[in-house]
Amino acid sequence: MEIKYTTSMALLEALHEAGVSYLFSNFGSDHPGIIEALAIAKREGKELPKVITCPHEMVALSAAHAYAQVSGKPQAVFVHVECGTQNLGAGLHNAWKGRVPVLVFAGSSPFTQEGELLGSRNEFIHWIQDVPDQRGIVRGYMKYDNEIRTGTNVKQLVHRALQIANSSPKGPVYLMGAREVMEETTTRVEINTEQWQPISAPAIAPKELDLLISDLQKAKNPLVITSYLGKNKAAVGELVKFCEAFAIPVIESVPNHMNFPSTNKLHCGYQWNSPEQNDLIEEADLIIVIDSDVPWIPLFNKPSEDCIVYYIDEDPLKEGMPLWYIPSKRFFEADAETALQQINAKIATVDIPKAEVDKRREKIEAYHNKQRTKWEQAEGFLEDRITAEYVTACIRELCDENTIIVNEGISNYQTSYTHLKRTVPGSILGSGAGGLGWNGGAAVGAKLADLSKTVVCITGDGSYMFSVPSSVHWLSRKYNAPFLTVIYNNRGWKSPKLSTLGVHPDGVANEENEFYVDFTPHADLSKVAEAAGGAYARKVENPADVKEVLREAFAAVKSGRSAVVDVYLPSIQEENNMKAGKEHATV
Repeated sequence: MEIKYTTSMALLEALHEAGVSYLFSNFGSDHPGIIEALAIAKREGKELPKVITCPHEMVALSAAHAYAQVSGKPQAVFVHVECGTQNLGAGLHNAWKGRVPVLVFAGSSPFTQEGELLGSRNEFIHWIQDVPDQRGIVRGYMKYDNEIRTGTNVKQLVHRALQIANSSPKGPVYLMGAREVMEETTTRVEINTEQWQPISAPAIAPKELDLLISDLQKAKNPLVITSYLGKNKAAVGELVKFCEAFAIPVIESVPNHMNFPSTNKLHCGYQWNSPEQNDLIEEADLIIVIDSDVPWIPLFNKPSEDCIVYYIDEDPLKEGMPLWYIPSKRFFEADAETALQQINAKIATVDIPKAEVDKRREKIEAYHNKQRTKWEQAEGFLEDRITAEYVTACIRELCDENTIIVNEGISNYQTSYTHLKRTVPGSILGSGAGGLGWNGGAAVGAKLADLSKTVVCITGDGSYMFSVPSSVHWLSRKYNAPFLTVIYNNRGWKSPKLSTLGVHPDGVANEENEFYVDFTPHADLSKVAEAAGGAYARKVENPADVKEVLREAFAAVKSGRSAVVDVYLPSIQEENNMKAGKEHATV
């Protein structure tokens, strides 16, 4: 049998050249050329990215997403024509908004039907899956999309796509190719990967830097707000250095990473959707926003009219968000690490008002200590119910510096970040967006990216079901990627209820206690993982059992077996009853 060099082989070689380790794949009728090339490579001992077979596209993309977050290297996702592309769905939203580099490749229906070319239509599905604009399905969520039309330049297209994906702000890219093109015999092209590196990190213009430093020196109550600075681990140390020099407090607003060590005395907490004014934001006369899409929600939490705001971000205009504005004195399109290195170098040459800085440090440390005391009080054990704060504190006790938390806790985001007290850059990950179901695939991807880590996934019961756990745990066992999942189970979708109360606090839905979010009859969620992947599976309803079950689950994961602990918090109905009881007692 004559072995031919095809477009498919060139595509796979290009991915390998670019440092892609895994193809998180859900193959279909459009991939015979890819499958044949992989089989040839296996027979010949040729090194190519390893295939990870994913029985659901959302799981595949979520795994590639977290792998890139942990390793810093983009991976590839292979899906089936427009059906598989659409099944990526919420995962594309997450990668786009979360600024995560990943390359998605999809086939397309053959464009010949009478055998004119190898790969011509030979299945009824090829007519059904032929759509007018397959790339248009994802165009609003991609940094780049293109179609492979010939094998002669496929390597250049792959390297260009990954160069764009890896350049700031990072994000997903999409390529597609029809069967005939992927089967085409072509000539091997040699690529110098040094010529396809991502663009250099942007910096602040020197004259603008002087203005920022001048305002900083005059500020009495400066403040830093960030959300995703920690996506670059090196930026965290630069932020700590800067804030320590001027005793500047830090607030993490809607964080997706460990952006500033929680135990640092200048760390002053987290904020999500709470309808209240943050006192530090209200008092600030200078706020430096670094890497944050939503530093505050102006409906009920914003700076004073006199506060000076500087905005530093890779994408400071948010052109992909039709409605977005944060009036600022200056907007800097800059990489956080680079900008902070510039600032730190500059402040080393200027006078720092030591007495004022020392006084501010004392005030902020007192604020930090008071805040932490309140947090610790909320972690107390209760005999009659399990609280999210208590569960999170129990998880924290079992984690170490070698643990990665994958967090999709949704209505418990604030609780989880507050009580996990993460201090190591890269030790907690979020999807960066709102496409639910990221958690399971992400946990597998994080583990594959660094097998030395213990991976703990925190999720609500709703987001757990969105994650396709049957696929996730089959994948976990097949590829030896064990992790622990802790489900914060309130037997319903709490977030839609909270959203409704945020708009209609005294509405009929509240009076009737009908939010259409109840998950009764209750499913035994941990058993899904046990059946699909042989996971250690436990449901916990007694507060006294929480610590022991979590210890057993951690031990199972360290021994190589995934674990799911389904913790029953008060249900949405029980929360309503407790609230009603408190109001009655008050009356």
